[in-house]
Amino acid sequence: MNGNDRAAVAAFPELQRLIDLRDAPWTWLPGIRDGDLVEVHGVRAWPGGWADAIRIRYTTDATALRIDSTGGVVWSLEGTLAEVTDGLTDLPDPNELGAPRLVKGTAPNLWTP
Repeated sequence: MNGNDRAAVAAFPELQRLIDLRDAPWTWLPGIRDGDLVEVHGVRAWPGGWADAIRIRYTTDATALRIDSTGGVVWSLEGTLAEVTDGLTDLPDPNELGAPRLVKGTAPNLWTP
């Protein structure tokens, strides 16, 4: 962890979980509106067409989901940054026993990198 990370975690301890996710193979994109950063998006692609996505607006406003290769949502969670990142961390890899597979709905149009 570099000095900027330490300063950020000192101000917002919840960011440690996001830093932990950053070190996994995620692609991160800023959500800019009217020149201001308003949210951060992350996408993690898995073999077989599975993907995890997260959107963070604030430490109290985050959401994540996992989709299958057809865009079907098999897992989703809304809550605080800590709750959502913990949920993603605890989520089994798509091909592991116990990983969610039942489609609950269709994924919204995801942002394009």
